[in-house]
Amino acid sequence: MAKNELSLTSVCASLAYAMGIESPKCAEKASDELCNYIDRMFNGEKADRVFMYNPDAIAEWVIEKYPEVFSFRTEQYFDLKLPLRSVMPSVTPVCFGTMYTGAEPSVHGIQKYEKPVIKIDTLFDALIRCGKKPAIVADCECSLGKIYLERDMDYFICANVNEINAVAAEVIRRDEHDFILVYNGNYDSTMHKMGPESPVALGELRANVRTFAMFSEIIEKHWKNHNTLVGFAMDHGCHEIDGGCGSHGLDMDEDLNIAHFYKAYPKIG
Repeated sequence: MAKNELSLTSVCASLAYAMGIESPKCAEKASDELCNYIDRMFNGEKADRVFMYNPDAIAEWVIEKYPEVFSFRTEQYFDLKLPLRSVMPSVTPVCFGTMYTGAEPSVHGIQKYEKPVIKIDTLFDALIRCGKKPAIVADCECSLGKIYLERDMDYFICANVNEINAVAAEVIRRDEHDFILVYNGNYDSTMHKMGPESPVALGELRANVRTFAMFSEIIEKHWKNHNTLVGFAMDHGCHEIDGGCGSHGLDMDEDLNIAHFYKAYPKIG
């Protein structure tokens, strides 16, 4: 397995670039490939809507080993595949802390599995400074439901993945937010118990892809007047351990190699 070179730290500045705002103060360099894609698809304009779907723990090796899970949706809902290298330790709050600050864990402050509110400058702070309206849709126990609290933005904290997806669909339809983040942890929780390649876990991965397709279709219908960037963006990978269970957090390619998928929807009319 080859080591992905582009760091997860590049995502935050790339999303800031997409929306034409300054990156958070500690964010590292944006991805040239993603920025060039944005320029090409929007003809030099910026996105006025970004939707980030954040499933948990989907490793690049799982996607490559089971391409049929993605292939039936790829052409319609995924346009750009961006291989990335996550950060250590490869656990959820650490990695999502990096995704939306653009900073290494030693800078944003979460360096183990804990969920304090991040105090440094984040993408959400940068959006708010520019008068944009971000929102997070997540469950009450997950990292993304905790580490970016205490900002002047909307939080839709739900009880479970079904409620998350129903609420997120309605938030998209209302078209009141410039940036929406949605978290689904169903693959991660199943993978830990049953293993990354178990039929049940792969079923949850398929559910993630179907859910993303649903969101994409709602966006196509209700956000026609916007330049929109949509991302399918996981935090880290996973590997199998003894007993047929799954885990992550190690300095190994299975846990660190991920791939984000993006699609741009230029405004119509």
